[in-house]
Amino acid sequence: MASPAPASPSNPGSNAGGSARRAAWLRRIWQRRGALAWALWPLSLLYGALSARQRRSGAAHAGHAGVPTIVVGNVIAGGAGKTPVTQAIVGHLRRSGWTPGIISRGYGRNTQDCRAVLPQSAPEDVGDEPLLLARSTGVPVFVAPQRLDAARALRTAHPEVDILVCDDGLQHTALARDVEICVFHDGGIGNGWQLPAGPLREPWPRPVDAVLHTGPAPEHTPTSQPVFAMQRQLAPYALHSDGRHVPLAQLSDRPLYALAAVARPERFFAMLQDQGLQLAQAQALPDHYNFESWQRPADADALLICTEKDAVKLWPLQPDALAVPLELDIPQAFFDLLDQRLATARLSSAAVNSPRPATP
Repeated sequence: MASPAPASPSNPGSNAGGSARRAAWLRRIWQRRGALAWALWPLSLLYGALSARQRRSGAAHAGHAGVPTIVVGNVIAGGAGKTPVTQAIVGHLRRSGWTPGIISRGYGRNTQDCRAVLPQSAPEDVGDEPLLLARSTGVPVFVAPQRLDAARALRTAHPEVDILVCDDGLQHTALARDVEICVFHDGGIGNGWQLPAGPLREPWPRPVDAVLHTGPAPEHTPTSQPVFAMQRQLAPYALHSDGRHVPLAQLSDRPLYALAAVARPERFFAMLQDQGLQLAQAQALPDHYNFESWQRPADADALLICTEKDAVKLWPLQPDALAVPLELDIPQAFFDLLDQRLATARLSSAAVNSPRPATP
């Protein structure tokens, strides 16, 4: 299948496109222990020492939200699919009789307070991923720089909530947790070094309750660690800004202008093409790009199509854009294990009042 044409250099978003290309270049550097990675390796030792100290300090003063708490996170820089996993877990919890809420830092927002995320919230105030979660799950969502503040505020506003899911925060050890889920994409642990010489935020392996991954299982994972392979695919439909669905099959004969401001935009473009869609142009932008400076090229008459995360920021500016949700196929065995862990947390008062602190 032919590759899509790159976005026009005259587009004001081309500088951002350069940032996306640099990010892709850095990911390639992190996949092996080449000359540049070796040059950065001494800095990774300093990073590792400082981040370990911060994690120990957080764990020493960890506070619990008072209800079972699940942390969905990763140990690599950039996106690994945490938000779709959070969506899937929240859906499972609701079907199982729980009343969940979601907490997050709200990465990329312009505010620094603790606040509720409402479906009508501005993405620059709450963050794109928390806004997507609020709209897609229908459960209460709060953001705060300190996740424990978000948890307490959420429970005060919604006392019916009996379980919390933290989207990101594996390294935020000031929030005690009952279950830890670590998510990997198919790049695994890369060259196995910490930032900036490699992609790791902390050493791997580390104890977690379960690992979810696409592609091969991450290297060096202990055989005793519960590991589950999951599949990622696009939904068979795209969404209009008013919520209407259009089957992707109906778009197969239309030229599309694809936009993606996610950690691995090339994967989104490839998945669109795998669905038989024609990408006249494809533009990769930096993760969490706000689109305020982006302008549609004057000669681009193709239909705009983007990720669901991007749509929460793009729709106010380009209401005719279509968004394609990402779906996960997670083995039932993972949810069975999750239910077992939560049964222990729910039945044991010690698990709630004196929870296992985050692993330093």
